[in-house]
Amino acid sequence: MKQKILILTLILLMITAWSAFSGQDQAGEATPEPALELERLDTSAFETPRRPGAVFAHDEHNEAAELDDCAICHHVWEDNKLVEDESSEDSPCSECHGLLPGPDNRFSLSVAFHKQCRDCHFESGKGPVLCGECHIKE
Repeated sequence: MKQKILILTLILLMITAWSAFSGQDQAGEATPEPALELERLDTSAFETPRRPGAVFAHDEHNEAAELDDCAICHHVWEDNKLVEDESSEDSPCSECHGLLPGPDNRFSLSVAFHKQCRDCHFESGKGPVLCGECHIKE
């Protein structure tokens, strides 16, 4: 009899602990997740974009990817080389990358966007790589 009471007590404790940590409030309602600050990449340089700009949570992405240096994504190129310790974070990508590749930029704007994000995701084995995973319709 004592063993049954002990087992029932343990089960009740486990249920109580599970509900305390399962994202529910006292009334059994799901507690809302904190809203992510989603950003949509600027596609205004494209006359007729085929898809909406990619969506991602910038700060959460950088934290999860352990990115501290903005220049990893917001790079600066001069004389066909990467400029160390320089960031282009205050400039749109279209400032350097045109709709078509040119003498000053090896990659078109579309290719530059995709290479920057997808290549990193492939290399790390993490993150979205399919069109609809980034280009989410509203």
